[in-house]
Formats: sequence, C-alpha cells, structure tokens
Amino acid sequence: MDQEQWLNRRCFGGVDYPAAALANAKGAQGLTVSVCIPALNVAATVAPIVAAIRRAYVDQLRLVDELIVINGPSTDKTAELARRSGAIVVDERDVLPEAGSGSGKGEALWKSLAASSGDVVIWLDSDVHEFDPAIIPALLGPIISDPAIAFVKAHYRRMFGHLPTGGGRVTEICARPLLNLFFPELTVFVQPLAGEVAARRTLLEKIPFCEGYGVEVGMLIDVWRQVGLDGMAQVDLGSRRHDHQDLGALGAMASTITQVVLRRAGHELRAAHGSQFVTARPDGSGGVQLGKAAVHVTERPPMIDTATPADRS
Repeated sequence: MDQEQWLNRRCFGGVDYPAAALANAKGAQGLTVSVCIPALNVAATVAPIVAAIRRAYVDQLRLVDELIVINGPSTDKTAELARRSGAIVVDERDVLPEAGSGSGKGEALWKSLAASSGDVVIWLDSDVHEFDPAIIPALLGPIISDPAIAFVKAHYRRMFGHLPTGGGRVTEICARPLLNLFFPELTVFVQPLAGEVAARRTLLEKIPFCEGYGVEVGMLIDVWRQVGLDGMAQVDLGSRRHDHQDLGALGAMASTITQVVLRRAGHELRAAHGSQFVTARPDGSGGVQLGKAAVHVTERPPMIDTATPADRS
C-alpha cells in the first residue's frame, strides 16, 4: 500500500464509529479493552478525564474493561483524585520492581502493559483540558472494525489561546524533518508525537520503549517495522487543548527525539554527548553561562521478553 492509498484507506474521523455499535462488536469478538493514563502532577485535569470515561464507557456501555491511572508518582493529589473519580491507580514503582526504576512517560507506558490485561490498550494524555470522552470510540473503532489494523494514532489541531494550529513546536521543527529524512514512509502521520494511541497488546509487547520524550516517535518507527503502514491508522480528533511546556524545556525534548530517530536509522552517537543537552546563555553581566539538562535515551526491552501481565484479581 503506497502513501496515497494509505491516506484513503487508513485515515478516519472521530465520528465514524458509534460507541454502542462498537461495544456490541467488541463483545462479539471477545475482546477486552484497557485505558491506561500516565499521570504526573496533573491534579487539575485528571479527575474530569477519569470521571467522563468511567461514566460513559465503563458503567454504561462497557466499552472499557479497565481504567487505570499510572501514577508517576505525583507529589500533588493526582492519585487521590483519580481514585475517587473511578480509576484503578497504580504507582509505577510498584510495577515490575525487580526491573528497577526508570523515568519519563515511556517508563509509565511500558509499565502500564504489565499493570493491565486488555487485548487492546488505549493510552491517553492526562493534561488535556475540556476532555471529550468520544476519543475512546474514535481510537478503538478502526481496530474493532478491521482485524488488519493493529495500531491507531490520533491527530488534532492544538489550541494556542483561541486559535487552532498544526502540530506542536517540537513536532514541526524536529520530528517531522527527521522523519522526512530517515523514515519518509511515516510522513503520512499528522501528529507523529501524539500521545493518544490505541493498539493491540500482541503488537505492543513486541516493541521496546524509550523511557523519555522519545517514546512516541520510537514507538511509531518500531510499530511500522513490525506491521507496516497497512497495519497502522490515524484518526482525527478535532481540536485539543494541552498544557504547554516553556521554550527552555523544548530543546532537551528535541534532543531526545533526535537521538531516538538517529539510533533507529543506524547512526551511532557519541556517548558523552548523548546524556545531556547543553545551552549557552548570557548571564546578564557580560559573560556566558552553560545550562545543562539531562536527556533520557535508555530503552526498556519488549514486554514479551520481560513479564506477563500482572494478576490484579
């Protein structure tokens, strides 16, 4: 399937899949669904996200079988609010303790595979404002409707103020140019760094997970190598409003993403320059000061080589 064919056959709208019909089809196929939400100090947003999913798709339609918040761990009331809103809250430090502790979003996603048991795993961002639970059937629909599809990634217009834009700043000036250079097949994805994903467990357990900010682009490349474009899809979720990081943090994020892409393209990196991101800035008195930020490019192995899903019964 070439890119034009893929765009015609593997791009969907968020309203294409009525939730009630999906719930019936899911039951007929004998599939179970786990929604896993990595969370770190998101007390301002996590409760309405959990409550909306619980009300619409756990208690009513039974489209979701597990609703799990993977806590970072947070130092605010994220865990308490998520639990009170109806989620199973799992501290990532309690999952596979024999594997030691990692860091970043990739660590939470990797450990969520061991903490959950659904045949299909849906990952959602936890810092979304004005959350619409219709994201669940939108992501799940292509997988339930077509057994050839194993991975679905969301795309949307990000909101800056009252205006919708394209991708985030790191997407547009870092991830997209790198994919064009090294993995042009994947340029069909509108939001290669989007955190909202649905995928079959059998696929996810075969791929490694980068611990830091490179997890999304690494996953995209690794999934493509496993199932090709024919096994992948994307769905339009309209407009989304996330929290935004300050400009100073974006360089380290872009550095991590660059390293992940280059490694998957077969480029060896100088180890001394792979563990930190250095910036030179005026110190306000005529001199220059070096700022250093740690970047995480370590990876967790495929879960199939690590553990079976935890028994939480």
